[in-house]
Amino acid sequence: MSRVYISVGTNIERYRHVTVALDALAGWFGDLTISPVYESESVGFEGSDFLNLVVGIDTGLSVGELSRRFKQLEADNGRTRSAPKFSPRTLDLDILTYDDSVGVVDGVELPRAEILKNAFVLRPLADIAGAEMHPACRQTYQQLWQDYQRDQKLWPVDFSWQGRQISRAVG
Repeated sequence: MSRVYISVGTNIERYRHVTVALDALAGWFGDLTISPVYESESVGFEGSDFLNLVVGIDTGLSVGELSRRFKQLEADNGRTRSAPKFSPRTLDLDILTYDDSVGVVDGVELPRAEILKNAFVLRPLADIAGAEMHPACRQTYQQLWQDYQRDQKLWPVDFSWQGRQISRAVG
C-alpha cells in the first residue's frame, strides 16, 4: 500500500463539491485522513474564493489509475478541460505525493510543485502530515509551512462531513 496525499479545491458550489469529493474518496479508499477545510482567495485570476483541503489515503492503485479516477470525478461534476488553467472550477483533485516518489510517474509530476508555492496546499498538508518529509527538498511539511514567505491569505471554515466536524472557523 502506498501513502498518497491529494489536494481538493473548488470555487463553484463549494460545500457540495467538497462533500462529493470526500464521499468518492471514502467509497474508493475507506478511511481518510482529512485536513481542516480552508477558504482562500483565487490565485492567478479574479474569481470567487476557493475551498481547499488535503486528504491522505492508503492505496494499491498506481499513480496513473488514481489520476484517471480523479479526472473522471472532476468531469462527472462539470469540470471541463478546455477552460483556461486559471479559472473557476467545480472540482479539482491533484495528487500531491505518492510515497516518496520524485519525478514524472504515469505522466504526473511528483511531488506536485504547488506544495511549495501555494499556502492553500502547504498549510493543510502540514496540518495532517507535518512530521513527514517532502520527498525532494527533505524538509518536513511543518518546517516548510513555518518558513513559508508568500502573501497568500487563507482561513479555516466551518465544515462537517458525515456528521463529523472537519474544521471550524476561527473567531
